[in-house]
Amino acid sequence: MPLIDLKYGNQAIPLEYDESQFQILAPSASLSPLSDAEIGERLDKPIDTPTLEEIVAPGESVLIVVPDATRQVGCGQVVNLVVRRLIAAGVNAFDIRIIFATGIHRKVTEAEKTAIITPFIAQRIKTLDHEPRDLMQIVRLGETPHGEPIELNLALTEHDHVILIGGVSFHYFAGFTGGRKLICPGLASTRTIAATHKLAFDCEKMDRRDGVGPGILDGNAVHESFVAAVEAVDPAFAMTTIVNDRGEVVDLVCGNWKSSHRAACDEYARRYTIEITERRPLVVVSCGGSPFDINMIQAHKALDAASRACADGGTILFLAECSEGLGRTDFLDWFEADDSRALADRLCEKYQVNGQTAFSLLQKTERFDVAITTSLPDDVIGKMRYRRAGGLAEEIEKAARTPNGYIIPNGAKLDFRLT
Repeated sequence: MPLIDLKYGNQAIPLEYDESQFQILAPSASLSPLSDAEIGERLDKPIDTPTLEEIVAPGESVLIVVPDATRQVGCGQVVNLVVRRLIAAGVNAFDIRIIFATGIHRKVTEAEKTAIITPFIAQRIKTLDHEPRDLMQIVRLGETPHGEPIELNLALTEHDHVILIGGVSFHYFAGFTGGRKLICPGLASTRTIAATHKLAFDCEKMDRRDGVGPGILDGNAVHESFVAAVEAVDPAFAMTTIVNDRGEVVDLVCGNWKSSHRAACDEYARRYTIEITERRPLVVVSCGGSPFDINMIQAHKALDAASRACADGGTILFLAECSEGLGRTDFLDWFEADDSRALADRLCEKYQVNGQTAFSLLQKTERFDVAITTSLPDDVIGKMRYRRAGGLAEEIEKAARTPNGYIIPNGAKLDFRLT
């Protein structure tokens, strides 16, 4: 029987499977990484905007916004090339800053900074950290059309030009990652993050709001609020990568921060939306390893994707190492609720961003038999209504009566469409 290695943290768990029972859900082709020259060609032909060299003049200052350690977007290669271009165009190295879009995530460590932007850049360009609760870092720039406060990092207003460098993948309620998300929520205050994220939940029907979900931008209230917030600073240029499973850049779309991100989303959806003819009663899903399973809040995104390929009442075998635990010390408190309906009541009484993630997770563990392979302790996984998995082969043997199933090697990157 064939063997597949499923990523788990920085390791891999081998799984032998019966081809007559399982279908692998993965993109049909793995593309080769772009060379520096190929990335340069894309930078020379931006969408709906002049080139970087035409936008930024010698002596002007530049703030480059990059993701934090929970993303794998290959931005180091792009940052390196962009900084060299800016300096060659007459921009002083001391007029360039790089800020990490952490939102409400923890700060980026020094080792992670080096990994994200390369040692060469980390040693030469000043980096900034974002703290969403530090009012000395935050400036208010108005309100969105929905009335959410636009409170963003002051550094966005202190530089002549803001440049976004990130990647794109599906997001379970914002539609897609990347682009505008680098600033909101990436560089927003806790108040703005909570207010914009709250739009994903409908307290009348006690569920996710209509029009909000993976792969959806048009009519998505969360996406629209992010865009409205970012319009207050109007970035000069944006670069959005698509990476392979090794985190190497295989495509890059650049130019106007709105239209180039939309083009990147369209291309990503074309490559990573997989059509299925049925939901199956057994799904084996890996997040894709680190950083996608660095904590439960991040790992949940792969579980959300797997739920769209699993039949109601079916079994999901979920691989999520969670080497850094849950992602928030207060995340587990939400699971004191008797069920997802009670959690939703509490969420509507006092909204918190991670409460919505907890609600989504609890819906999955109520709807499916979710057996998890993880480093989290038994009392924690039990509270979230998971059960600890035995070995994968053992779990599959227990489900031998199941006529067919799916294996998803990289659940964090995919979406599924029932045809």
